[in-house]
Amino acid sequence: MIEHLWNDNLLWRILALPMGWRMWVLWLMVINTAALLYLKKPQGRVIAAIWIGNVVTMMVMYWLMGYVRLLGLSHVIWWTPLFVWLLPKVLRERPSGGFGLWLKLLIVSDLASLVLDYSDVIRYILGERAAA
Repeated sequence: MIEHLWNDNLLWRILALPMGWRMWVLWLMVINTAALLYLKKPQGRVIAAIWIGNVVTMMVMYWLMGYVRLLGLSHVIWWTPLFVWLLPKVLRERPSGGFGLWLKLLIVSDLASLVLDYSDVIRYILGERAAA
């Protein structure tokens, strides 16, 4: 089993993507992991916890189903409630400095990804089972 997990895992699939997609996924990983820099703030703690939950969920989904469009469901499950909570908070508080810049970049990046993820999940539900 360990050999299977080493030879076929989500990281290898990501690294096999075309360069543009690899850079996009790397950016999402960096911008979300940057939450660790802001653990003293509630937004940083919540985003870090959601990021960890998302990563674990996506890895388990990959192990169960393989590399399919439904993997986007992980972002849908974790990031949709995040934005219901985060967007009004950011609009109300208008954070500035490095923290504010990070939140703005994270919101734009994760929302763009979420649009793609909703599309992938819908396509999967409608029968498109080919690899994402």
